[in-house]
Amino acid sequence: MKKEFRDKIDKVLEIRKIFDQLYKDADCSLKYKDPLQLLIATQLAAQCTDARVNVVTKDLFQKYKNVYDFANADIAELEQDIKSTGFFRNKARNIINCCKMIIEEFGGKVPNNLEDLLKLPGVGRKTANLVLGDIFGIPGIVVDTHAKRLSNRIGLTKNTDPVKIEFDLMEIVPKDYWSKFCHQLVYHGRAVCDARRPKCAQCQISHLCDFVNKASDVVSNGS
Repeated sequence: MKKEFRDKIDKVLEIRKIFDQLYKDADCSLKYKDPLQLLIATQLAAQCTDARVNVVTKDLFQKYKNVYDFANADIAELEQDIKSTGFFRNKARNIINCCKMIIEEFGGKVPNNLEDLLKLPGVGRKTANLVLGDIFGIPGIVVDTHAKRLSNRIGLTKNTDPVKIEFDLMEIVPKDYWSKFCHQLVYHGRAVCDARRPKCAQCQISHLCDFVNKASDVVSNGS
């Protein structure tokens, strides 16, 4: 095993110890009551904050109570219902077509495997892995904006493509920790590792972070 690969595994194990203390209760911040609601909420969360999605779905899930309601929805009306999440025309079309496929091909139930989930309109690997992990207990790496930013800053990957990042993390993160780790990255990204102004001085994993270490090297070499 290459030293660089082993170092990344060791780094993840150390991060896990710290994150399990800081964010032991980390879970999905989207509000849902069943697999379909999580599937739809995650689609709405594309290019939108979870907080905004939760505001929208509070009324949305009262109006559309099941897969049949969404499948038979008037697209113009649904567009207006979800307008504030952005890209609402594309999202509304995908939600309706997704629910039609769930009814026609999967007996009205959200599939419980990656292959079938990825067949659904509007469902990519991020959404599929989140549903598998949080609903069906099947571990998956969810590469959202936080996971992408933090995994690069920490030095767990050099890739920027979400799929490549997913497979990089699968190699170094223990499988039983995949889903939890991604939720913890979201919590840490919001609390400390901000996109524009990371609070490195307050970060409890700064000693394990390439971003911090590189910045320190620049300061040392420039002094």
